[in-house]
Amino acid sequence: MGIKLVAILLVGVLAGALPGPALAQNCGCSASVCCSQYGYCGTTKDYCGAGCLAGPCYSSSSGGGVSVSDIVTEDFFNGILDQAGQKCPGRSFYTRSAFLRAVNSYPGFGQGGSADDSKREIAAFFAHVTSLTDHFCSVEATNRNSSENFCDTSSTKYDCAPGKSYYGRGPIQITWNYNYGAAGESIGFDGLNNPELVANDSVVSFKTALWFWMNYVHPAIGQGFGATINALNPEACHGENKMAKARLNFYQEYCNQLGVSTGYYYSKVHIF
Repeated sequence: MGIKLVAILLVGVLAGALPGPALAQNCGCSASVCCSQYGYCGTTKDYCGAGCLAGPCYSSSSGGGVSVSDIVTEDFFNGILDQAGQKCPGRSFYTRSAFLRAVNSYPGFGQGGSADDSKREIAAFFAHVTSLTDHFCSVEATNRNSSENFCDTSSTKYDCAPGKSYYGRGPIQITWNYNYGAAGESIGFDGLNNPELVANDSVVSFKTALWFWMNYVHPAIGQGFGATINALNPEACHGENKMAKARLNFYQEYCNQLGVSTGYYYSKVHIF
């Protein structure tokens, strides 16, 4: 799978601070109390407002969109995660709270159109992630060539660090040194010297996925789900491709769960 990202399947790719207290991963608040973006329990705006991770969070929206935390409920997120095998490394790595903390750095995700448009983008994101990670099972690319370090020596801005490998990691499997370098530069971590962080820190991992999504996939979202496949894996848009079919099925399933149609372009974009 030595294909450069945006044309990758299993080795496919946010601008905020590094994770806060570990408590933020699991506040332990009662059902009637909010878990703030910093991992503390409370009931005021500081806890239930912007960045709220769990509990009776205030609903907010912008640009005609929706509150992502209202759409990506625990049932929705865990409905994907629970399909991963018990021995999957992703079961103890990927969490809804980590995803929501990452989304705080990308307020444009799931925004900019109507409420239905927002839901379609969220459904599309999780359709790709489900396919790339096998229901959040994989944290790192599987079936990779251990001798391949995915270092593009022509990328003079992001020189590869000695002994480091830039294979796919995270929900969208960020790959190649130039993506690790650019993502790290945007998010605030040393992606070239510490690419392993994407597989060791769940918030950073989701941030790299959202960084890639907002830069390369979000601009195409208005053209329908087929265009998002083309943005991530253009090779899947030619011929009979099982991966593209699987993602289309996931997209349809998640749109149904979110109570929104798949959109006009679902069947109009030529994928096969």
